Amino acid sequence: MDELYQQAVDLHRRHHGKLAVVSKVPLADRRDLSLAYTPGVAEVCRAIAADKGQSHDLTLRHNTIAVVSDGSAILGLGNLGPEAALPVMEGKALLFKEFAGVDAFPLCLATQDTEEIIETVKRLAPTFGGINLEDISAPRCFEIERRLRTELSIPVMHDDQHGTAVVVLAGLINALKLKDLKKEDARIAVNGAGAAGTAIVKILLAYGFRDLVVCDSKGAISKKRADLNDEKIELANITNEAGVEGGLAEVVANRDIFIGVSKAGVLSASMVRSMREKPVIFAMANPVPEIMPEEAKAAGAYIVATGRSDFPNQVNNVLAFPGIFRGALDRRIGQFTEMMFIKAAENIADHIADPTPDYIIPDPFDREVAPKVADAIR
Repeated sequence: MDELYQQAVDLHRRHHGKLAVVSKVPLADRRDLSLAYTPGVAEVCRAIAADKGQSHDLTLRHNTIAVVSDGSAILGLGNLGPEAALPVMEGKALLFKEFAGVDAFPLCLATQDTEEIIETVKRLAPTFGGINLEDISAPRCFEIERRLRTELSIPVMHDDQHGTAVVVLAGLINALKLKDLKKEDARIAVNGAGAAGTAIVKILLAYGFRDLVVCDSKGAISKKRADLNDEKIELANITNEAGVEGGLAEVVANRDIFIGVSKAGVLSASMVRSMREKPVIFAMANPVPEIMPEEAKAAGAYIVATGRSDFPNQVNNVLAFPGIFRGALDRRIGQFTEMMFIKAAENIADHIADPTPDYIIPDPFDREVAPKVADAIR
């Protein structure tokens, strides 16, 4: 792993990052200059001034989104600031281009103030056809996304929330097929109540799952707890109807499905053995999952998914976000809805004709997935 890390640093140093600006039109003579710039561009400006919607047809806005971060929740590294976030945002833009042909520009902001971020993005919005929020810590990310969705006329998505949730739902749809289990009967434990965990809970409930209990670092989230912030109070109001209390060991017992977006090693083999027959384990902490797949399988797990590429069933957001924004740009939608995300998950799941315990989620490099996801964004 140390060698891989050094090779990554060498690659970035050699190329000075991963992105460059490339012209789409020729500039070989005076006529080219007159068409692309002055005097010809004046007529383009007048057309947009008369109808701002023309900016989507006459400029890069048609196919360009902003990847916005404040560097407060970088991958599994934490709050390292905007400069340290830039390599990740560059990488995100690279994935947008490679998998869906979307031009994406990284914008790392030198503020972690919620109001300043909202105001900055609003001022930048006329340049872009959509906004992808990335690596912004909870609970601020919820308010930032919520406000921008209501105050902008272009689609906004926090990928750490919805990209993860879409791929998790896709995997669970196929897992239910293999277990011959109805979503209404499935008993689910979710460990982690941050951005990803909250979005996963909401999309699962919207899809029709009913019995969910969420754990944070202090145990089961329920209406009986007096230490919850606003987002966790909302979770308490929509989950854990039976009022389950206790830590993860108590919550996971007799459950069908474990979904972890938390910390390495928190799920033990004995916890897996306490679950219902043929349990499904989504252990997505990175780089080290809540339980290693071989340990989970030895304890009786039927299906195991992680966030890692070196095990089967990788829950990778690249299956979702490129296609989601491809569809949004192509159809110029006003804003994303939960039903769009559910349809995207269904399309990802349906891409696998014959799922197996080691193949419930498509390969991240399957180039046929993004167009199917884009078709869901209507």
